[in-house]
This record gives sequence, C-alpha cells and structure tokens, in this order.
Amino acid sequence: MKTFTATPDDISHEWHVVDAADVPLGRLASAVAQLIRGKHKPTYTPHMDGGDFVVVINAEKVRLTGRKLDNKKYFRHTGYMGHDSMTAARDMLAKHPDRVIEKAVFGMLPKTSLAKQKLRGKLKVYAGTEHPHAAQQPRPFSVTPPQVSA
Repeated sequence: MKTFTATPDDISHEWHVVDAADVPLGRLASAVAQLIRGKHKPTYTPHMDGGDFVVVINAEKVRLTGRKLDNKKYFRHTGYMGHDSMTAARDMLAKHPDRVIEKAVFGMLPKTSLAKQKLRGKLKVYAGTEHPHAAQQPRPFSVTPPQVSA
C-alpha cells in the first residue's frame, strides 16, 4: 500500500461560515486553523494548500475568558528604535475585532510561507453578521462552546 499524496487535481476548496458569538477565542482559532490547513479532510497533505476558505462573522462578540480582556497585550513595533506599543485586548476588540481573531488563528498555524499565504487568502473576518461572500454559498460550521456543569 502506498502513501497518498494529493495533487492539485485532487484538491477542492469549500467555503465555511463560522459564527464567533459567545465562543472562546482559543477554541474558535484552533477550529478555524484546522479548516484553513485542511486537516479535517482525508486528503490532507502538509506541503499542499488543500484547506478551505473560512468566513468568520460576529468577531466583535468573541469571548475572552478570565481576565484576558485587561491582561492580554498585543505587541506592535513601528520599526524605529523605542517605538513599540502594547494594546490591551479590550481596546483591540473595540477598535479592530477582526485583528484579534486573525492574530489568534495565525498563532495556531505553522510559521511557514505557506501558512502566511493560507491566512492571507483563506481567512475572511467581519465584525458584524453581514459578509459579501454569499455568492460562494458558504456552509455553516459550528464551534460548540464548552458545556458548563452546575
């Protein structure tokens, strides 16, 4: 029996829409990263781009657990000496909720040029419920929040 290696003819890309409302950021990011990489498919090949397109809606309603809203910081550097800035997650969610999810998903991908290409082209994040990708007929994908036992 030979190992299956996908070729460009074997690969098909699908579209998924994920609702981020009340879903913890880490669970959402790991599920979206698996969809983008294509690890949910039986034809997964690490060196090929076999992943799917993912549209994330309601990015402003993503949930950060614990005290992460105030304690989690996002680092940014301008390129000039001493010009680095730290932004709290609360401020980042208020101004740019799409960047919070993009950075979390990027952290879950391997640090290769293929991963950067996948993130840039396959992840679409929107703060509200509206998105311009209805023509692609995305299928809903649910990331189930954890069940709280009382």
